[in-house]
Amino acid sequence: MKPLSLQAEPDRPITREAVRELIHRACPIEEYRGARVLVIVPDGTRTAPVDWVFRPLYSQLAPVTEALDVMIALGTHQPMSEPAICRRLGMTEEERGTLYARCRFLNHAWNDPAELREVGVIPAADIEALTEGRFAMDVPVQVNRRLFDYDRILIIGPVFPHEVVGFSGGNKYLFPGVAGPEILNFFHWLGAVITTPKIIGHARTPVRQVIDRAAALVKLPKHCFAMVVEGEGLAGLFFGTPESAWAGAHVLSDRKHIVYKDRPYHTIVACAPPMYDELWTAGKCMYKLEPVLADGGELIIYAPHLEEICVTHGEVIRQVGYHCRDYFVKQWDRFKHLPWGVLAHST
Repeated sequence: MKPLSLQAEPDRPITREAVRELIHRACPIEEYRGARVLVIVPDGTRTAPVDWVFRPLYSQLAPVTEALDVMIALGTHQPMSEPAICRRLGMTEEERGTLYARCRFLNHAWNDPAELREVGVIPAADIEALTEGRFAMDVPVQVNRRLFDYDRILIIGPVFPHEVVGFSGGNKYLFPGVAGPEILNFFHWLGAVITTPKIIGHARTPVRQVIDRAAALVKLPKHCFAMVVEGEGLAGLFFGTPESAWAGAHVLSDRKHIVYKDRPYHTIVACAPPMYDELWTAGKCMYKLEPVLADGGELIIYAPHLEEICVTHGEVIRQVGYHCRDYFVKQWDRFKHLPWGVLAHST
């Protein structure tokens, strides 16, 4: 299947009907007949009209597939409730019990060894090449074992500038979305070592290379609907392999989602939206604005609704605090035993 795409024009927005037509071409019924299909979608911390793709996709494929289930790409985030998943997918409670009754909802469990399977190891020599010499170590790669209960993987998710990988989307919904701790801790710390200003908004980063290398170890047919969000709708929709769909989407995201300023700012106030219910995710307010913060400046995250640093990682964060990268790097023996992903957040 060749890559397919939709892009909005100033006088021609992308409609739900256009999305339905793309899905009809992207996922021919005969190719999915009798198959077990797993749809991977982001959790509620990612902004996207996922239902624009999921509903017509389910309508087209559910009658011919043996199974069509949904896994939430949580990474290390907290599990979503069934009502929250229904909202994510654009279905009512009544529809859940009727139209979508046979669709199973699965939350990824990153820290449950029984739910993970090792698919391989990225050897030290490859890590050294991928990270441009920053690290040389074997990195085990684990993913949710339930992936292998299915014949095909379909990813639905947005692409935005991202502080860890450069641009989100594509294989990032596998890593960290449905990944185990070793690989996700490794590449989050890799991103922190490189630093956010040198990562965010850059496409071909060492972190992206590590993620794509890890995804190559998942030996299942994988395709992706990569969404470029604009307002309540879509500026673009790209279908193909996770790599090809992301390659088209990040170019459009660059144009739509990056705002350039002609000077840095000494004081910035970032207002965290309600969907960020922990400082762990509200930290994104800082990541997105750090590139325009002046040296010696102050960035304030205004988030009066927050009551928690992080349910999952709060104990470690309270233990180490928040510091710059070099605070950790120059005392590495003191901190290297802690989860590297948490250290990345603490920078």
